[in-house]
Amino acid sequence: MANRRQFLQALTALSSLSLASCGWTLGNVNSAPNVGSSDQLYIYTWTQYADQELLAAFTKQTGIKVLVDVYDSNEVMLAKLLAGGGAAYSLIYPSDYMVQKMEEQGLLTQLNDQRLIGTDKLFPQFQNPSYDPNNRYSIPFNWGTTGLIYNSEILKDAPEDWDYLWQNQGILNKRMTLLNDIREVMGAVLRMLGYSYNSTDENQIKQAYEKLLELKPAIAAFNTDAWQNQMLAGDLTLAMCYSVDAIKVTQENPQLKYVIPRSGSSIWTDAIVIPKTAPNIDGAYAWINFLLQPEVAAMISERMNIATPNSAGFEKLPNHIQNNPNLFPPATLLEKCERITPLGDVEYIYERYWTQLTSN
Repeated sequence: MANRRQFLQALTALSSLSLASCGWTLGNVNSAPNVGSSDQLYIYTWTQYADQELLAAFTKQTGIKVLVDVYDSNEVMLAKLLAGGGAAYSLIYPSDYMVQKMEEQGLLTQLNDQRLIGTDKLFPQFQNPSYDPNNRYSIPFNWGTTGLIYNSEILKDAPEDWDYLWQNQGILNKRMTLLNDIREVMGAVLRMLGYSYNSTDENQIKQAYEKLLELKPAIAAFNTDAWQNQMLAGDLTLAMCYSVDAIKVTQENPQLKYVIPRSGSSIWTDAIVIPKTAPNIDGAYAWINFLLQPEVAAMISERMNIATPNSAGFEKLPNHIQNNPNLFPPATLLEKCERITPLGDVEYIYERYWTQLTSN
């Protein structure tokens, strides 16, 4: 690893670096040559995390060129890996529950603590998370909530809970979207009905499905990313979304507001893992240690509008970011939120109802 001085020099140089020179490439990495090369690192991540300036700083500091493929749901990512399409990747960014599922399926490399620098700077709740005790297989990258973003010029009264969608189905007809995520969408409705996001009761899951079936005619689409441009263009009035995306969009248009439903929602962590098939282990550890640097953690939080799990990075953030309730919600709201957890064979029930819902 380069030292801190070299890192700061890299940040200073960012403004003069073009996309072509920073080593950032977006494309199908499975078709790229030399995937095992030590000076190339292939990452599979969420669309919003492919930040070119972050990747430029890493390339400047280490000399390693980064190539990125993106996905918009954990299930899409897992399906690709299980189909044998992930051999090129040295790093993947699954959400918390997916870390547990991938570990159970033997897809992950156990991390070597001796090769990690800065894990002691994580907030205590991220040093021993329920989905991955003692971070044996993953390092948290960021965390957030799931909620609703709405156009306050059109909807004068803020949506307070999930049931707003059903109560205002006429106004929202074909002008709202839900996430393309089985567990998030089903979980939100389960929470609205007074059940757990992680219900294993088939009757409760069926009730959630039937409620969604009532709403289906008014839903414009199930998507995780496309809603952002549609909302900014005025084509949508409301969307279910992740806080990380909502904050970015509200900065572009302050009339758009984000809320966490009062009955509760999900609290999630996106993590970084090294798959067992990783061709560049050294590069993977270099990337993780790069992200654990407090200066980098703060830069990521500020540039990407995400909540950092790094306490030392948090301390470097300006007050207006530290005090942003969309990024760092009050404890009273977080108490009503749940982490999504793997449900074993019960997930088949969710998938069956989801297929019926989305294919009709």
